Amino acid sequence: MKILVVDDEADVQPLFQQRFRKEIRNGDISFDFALSGEQALSYLEERHSEVVLILSDINMPGMSGLELLSRIRHDYNAPPPPVVMMITAYSDDENYQQAMQSGADDFLTKPLDFNLLKEKLKTLAE
Repeated sequence: MKILVVDDEADVQPLFQQRFRKEIRNGDISFDFALSGEQALSYLEERHSEVVLILSDINMPGMSGLELLSRIRHDYNAPPPPVVMMITAYSDDENYQQAMQSGADDFLTKPLDFNLLKEKLKTLAE
């Protein structure tokens, strides 16, 4: 399962690689990382058919995660569309409502509960 993580914080990459070390080693999951919504769209232009899941932060400079979500749902809605989970440090209802109305499949809050994320990924893989 290929997962694209979109977050403007560079320290997210080693965190995911550490928390999913076993799954990466087993070949169950592979991660690619984008530091902005714009970078994510460039990545998707070339590899959208490979990506099963996109995990995107909402609050990023430039294009927000919600804008990215709208673009993904508009440009890559052909089956199977990627599953998009939005991540935010702010668990306010407004962000949640906006994300779900824009087509998010799920919503997670920071700090990420990696055990919960792993459970959700298992469900996706079935």
